Amino acid sequence: MATDHTYRVIVRGRWDGLTDEARARLLAEADDHGLARLRFTPEGSLAYDTALRSFTYRYVIVSDAADGEELAAALAEEKAEAALTAAGYGYRDLRSSATDMDTIKVNRKGR
Repeated sequence: MATDHTYRVIVRGRWDGLTDEARARLLAEADDHGLARLRFTPEGSLAYDTALRSFTYRYVIVSDAADGEELAAALAEEKAEAALTAAGYGYRDLRSSATDMDTIKVNRKGR
């Protein structure tokens, strides 16, 4: 029987070959994509700064635990690629890291 796990995945990349129109759109929306608004969501949450050098997406991916963090990271990268392509944004150097939230141990300090 398959067991699903929840993964938090961070996808990082660099902007590349942005058109003037894409640059203007990103700069106009920069306040909506700051670190303070960055969340882990199934749809992905995008953050970048006005220097337009790099960006970060955060995703929640639910997948079979047997497939592990590697597949979760690959799925998140696919989502990021699709979102960036659909928006018409050029990018390069995608890399990701995934954390299995079902295996994390939380250490609570006693009071």
